[in-house]
Amino acid sequence: MESHAQRRRAARHAPRAVPEAARKAPITVDRITDAALAIVSERGYDALTMRNVAAALRTGPASLYAHVVNKADLDELIIGRLCSELVLPDPAPEQWREQITDVCTQLRDQYLRYPGISRAALAMDVTDLDVLRVNEGMLAILIAGGVAPQPAAWVIDALFLYVGAYAMDIAVAGAASHEGEHRLGAHDRAELIDRFTALPADRFPNTSRYAAELTSGNGHQRFDFTLGLILASVAVEDSTTPR
Repeated sequence: MESHAQRRRAARHAPRAVPEAARKAPITVDRITDAALAIVSERGYDALTMRNVAAALRTGPASLYAHVVNKADLDELIIGRLCSELVLPDPAPEQWREQITDVCTQLRDQYLRYPGISRAALAMDVTDLDVLRVNEGMLAILIAGGVAPQPAAWVIDALFLYVGAYAMDIAVAGAASHEGEHRLGAHDRAELIDRFTALPADRFPNTSRYAAELTSGNGHQRFDFTLGLILASVAVEDSTTPR
């Protein structure tokens, strides 16, 4: 018969059930993307490295390379995730400018959630399917509105560049926020106006005179103005002319 001491030793060495919370979750592309976005949200894009993502997942960098080719691939994944959350409308020919503006506004707001993340978009080639989905949707809106395919393609390129640069400007200035306020605060603007108005009027007559106009713009006023300027310059084909 098994003694009490034997039973105690056997129990000590018997395999124990691992609690569900203690089990290590497998590394997946989605978890890598989640960790990358969390790093950018909390510490900015400069902190996004393969090593930091691996540390966030409590693994080594080598474990990531089974799922992500390199940092450029990681950049594509995070921009793809942001693009996957954009809502694309069914093209409405009479509202194509409003629809394109809405898509660009959504993209801007996604970028502003993650300080500096638009740098990844500015540097990458578009191959991710989620990014291509947005490109396809914008192309459909422009063509439905009567814009010829070639200028439509270049307009999309210009819009992506502008939205990315706008978000980067805010991030570099250290004023990135969910509201996306213009990078000049009230105090900074007042100081800049003082500097402009103090310039020699014989050398800078317009800068000193129009200091208030040069430094104006609250919230997204400059963004809206520039987007409207780009879209207003796009030529639309006469719908009555047969193609």
